[in-house]
Amino acid sequence: MARAIMIQGAGSNVGKSMLVAGIARACIRRGMSVAPFKPQNMSNNAAVTADGGEIGRAQALQALACGLEPLVDMNPVLLKPESEIGAQVIVQGKRFATMKARDYGKQKAKLMPPVLDSFRRIGEGRDLVIVEGAGSPAEVNLRAGDIANMGFASAANVPVVLIGDIDRGGVIAQLVGTHAVLPPEDEALIKAFAINKFRGDPTLFSAGMDIIAERTAWAPLGIVPWFADAWKLPAEDVMDITSRRGGAIKIAVPRLNRIANFDDLDPLTATPDVSVEIIEAGRPLPGDADLVIIPGSKSTIADLAHFRMQGWDIDLYAHVRRGGHVLGVCGGYQMLGAEIVDDDGIEGPPSRVNGLGLLDVRTVMVPQKRLALSDATYLPTGDAVSGYEIHIGETDGPDCTRAWLSLDGRGEGAASPDGRVMGCYLHGLFAADAFRAAFLAKIGKPVTNHDYSKSVENTLDALAAHLETHMDIDALLKIAG
Repeated sequence: MARAIMIQGAGSNVGKSMLVAGIARACIRRGMSVAPFKPQNMSNNAAVTADGGEIGRAQALQALACGLEPLVDMNPVLLKPESEIGAQVIVQGKRFATMKARDYGKQKAKLMPPVLDSFRRIGEGRDLVIVEGAGSPAEVNLRAGDIANMGFASAANVPVVLIGDIDRGGVIAQLVGTHAVLPPEDEALIKAFAINKFRGDPTLFSAGMDIIAERTAWAPLGIVPWFADAWKLPAEDVMDITSRRGGAIKIAVPRLNRIANFDDLDPLTATPDVSVEIIEAGRPLPGDADLVIIPGSKSTIADLAHFRMQGWDIDLYAHVRRGGHVLGVCGGYQMLGAEIVDDDGIEGPPSRVNGLGLLDVRTVMVPQKRLALSDATYLPTGDAVSGYEIHIGETDGPDCTRAWLSLDGRGEGAASPDGRVMGCYLHGLFAADAFRAAFLAKIGKPVTNHDYSKSVENTLDALAAHLETHMDIDALLKIAG
């Protein structure tokens, strides 16, 4: 079995996912065989794996950092929120159940055996497994049956490094407070700590490091300065999606309540000639956008109602009348159609709702989820596209005769008669450089070449070098048990 180390956070969004990716890439550059692992994740930003399941997008990025294909064992439990109080539970890549939070809390201890089984498999034949926690171990009210933090670390006997986020303030209290509330057997698993997201001169916090070490007896592993190029890596959390000013091509993206698989936006954000503007609830869609992208959704019908509540439907119709372009991906594609039928109540109460009516197609929700890695061809130019499908629902109608992708020998997608409104189920297509350039040229503004995959690889290398400089990786490896 491989050695292992667990990176936990003193709070949510302290940068654990990025640190795991960077540490993994640093170890790969040292010649080690490394794999990522996250026992439990909560995200609607999922990746389809090589073995036919789905995991959190962050673990897919970490797999890339390790030079591996994503596998379901890298994230055996994935929670995909469908409402304020409930989520779909994915276990080892497949749908297990849909539960309210209270019910899941009662059942999660039963998921420890498959979690440990996946952990054992992912470590076979490797030098190191880097485990990522979820949320914070200081949430001791959730300790019973825990599989995400100290419950897993204890069951698998994995030593822990605790990360504090100085950017949000109160980092000494974050770490010392965590030490204070943990039961002794859990606190003993934490061997070291590090500070993340520091801005300015790190030497100014040297006294703070001493105070934390004195109060906790944990070894200090370093102060990691703010990594300015973090935005170049695929976003994990919906809160990480931000507007980014770039070039003359303006793309507007309404932020849906249950936005899902928003990695479609990452290559566009990274393209120098493109400005991506995320439109928050309560704001109108901008009148000067060249393209409006309606992204994927975990709850299409509910998000369509939210879309209309913001008045975005009126803005979208005006955008189309002005000659603007629209692209709907997955749930966004379904919203653009004439009708969405959910007679079996798959997304909620049984219902039939009118869509936005910009595509002459109709979607019927079906119980079977389609999960597939797919290679496609962009029919107007013949450019190759690789992506993935992850959806329920089957879409058909007259506008599907204007499919603009060829996928596994069949037409995929739909387009309006003038070609300005388009939709498809294929996620990830903008990562293909030639397709991205051809698609953006179609809306009338050519772009310069940008190698997106190389940019991500270069950023991972830069992150690894950043951590090698500011974090004691040697000490971390000695801690790994």
